[in-house]
Amino acid sequence: MDPIQEKLTTARVGLLLKAPFFGNMATRMKLIDASEWCPTAATDGRGFFYNKDFVDSLSVKKLEFLFAHEICHAIFDHFGRKGSREHTLSNIAQDYAVNQILVDERVGERITEVDICYDSKYRGMAWEEIYELLEKEREENAMTMDEFMKQLGDVLDEHLEVDENGTGSGGEGKDGEEGKGKPVISKEEAQKIKDEIKEAMIQSAQAAGAGKTPGQIQRMIKDLTEPKMNWREVLRMNLQSLVRNDYSFTRPNRKSWHSGAILPGLINDETIDVAIAIDMSGSIGDEDATTFLSEVKGIMDQYEDYKIDIWCFDTDVMNPATFTSDDDLMEYEPQGGGGTEFMVNWDYMKENDITPKKFIMFTDGYPWGSWGDEDYCDTLFIVKGNESAQAPFGQTVIYERDAQLRG
Repeated sequence: MDPIQEKLTTARVGLLLKAPFFGNMATRMKLIDASEWCPTAATDGRGFFYNKDFVDSLSVKKLEFLFAHEICHAIFDHFGRKGSREHTLSNIAQDYAVNQILVDERVGERITEVDICYDSKYRGMAWEEIYELLEKEREENAMTMDEFMKQLGDVLDEHLEVDENGTGSGGEGKDGEEGKGKPVISKEEAQKIKDEIKEAMIQSAQAAGAGKTPGQIQRMIKDLTEPKMNWREVLRMNLQSLVRNDYSFTRPNRKSWHSGAILPGLINDETIDVAIAIDMSGSIGDEDATTFLSEVKGIMDQYEDYKIDIWCFDTDVMNPATFTSDDDLMEYEPQGGGGTEFMVNWDYMKENDITPKKFIMFTDGYPWGSWGDEDYCDTLFIVKGNESAQAPFGQTVIYERDAQLRG
């Protein structure tokens, strides 16, 4: 066996003995020499890409740390959740989160050959929260991104990216040969890998046994294995619960006029009044926003009389608009992309005298500070990407694209 691969194999055995969850996950990864493009290590969730010289410079225990670092990136879907956030600062925030977990769990030995991103003040935070803190610090100090990042630690590894529009190159790299050229992951392949990792997490936790899986990962597995209500059904129930109604021919359904048949229309006790906010700060893209709005439209089209106040937000409210039953909600164009401040939604509603019967926020579930004003109105949070999110008030449901894919 190649001495470098033998050293890596020894590190995987060490993980199996001392950190069995990570050990089981590591044994599923294919070892790929990527010295031509990778200065340290990387993963696409299936392969462990490594630089021979870097591996040679590390002790076996530090290689255990390196394996677990790559596994965490895969588990937390770091290459698929950056959204519109700045690329390098996202990578740094992700490394802060991952390295803190590994230090707390005493997995291997902390790597010192690279000035890794580690600061105990970020303990317990998701990387998106860390990103917001870093971005706020940069803005308060009026520094450019390059100036700011020089003050931070170095990313330990290469962070691979998802090509939202292309076909990707998978583990083979750009020139079609395994390990030759930095891999590019297609959107479709990223989803397949994500599903594979979820299954591997469950199996690895079972193999590791009770108490051998880090707490954050245990919570993720619990979310994966417990039955969940479909977000579409929750949205429908929330909207339908707002009014009592009945059918009558005295108010025919105008959407049926073109068919030549007069169908009974709904008699509503009052107008359905809903406010919708779309969080455009992170992992929610135009496709997800369109899917969400299409579902809202399909539900609301059942009713003759409704009013929807809708806007987007990051650290401010953008593109507010009002739609009634005479308008086409699908004409709304989401805008934005920046930080995250949930409270701006309640400030906006109060300033504009908007008191909806239901406030629906479509979000990635990573607020900066407060989730909002729990006493102002009834709130439904539909969360994409943060499967462990639970708002401290209102109702929280996880968004699943095509009613079956979580996150």
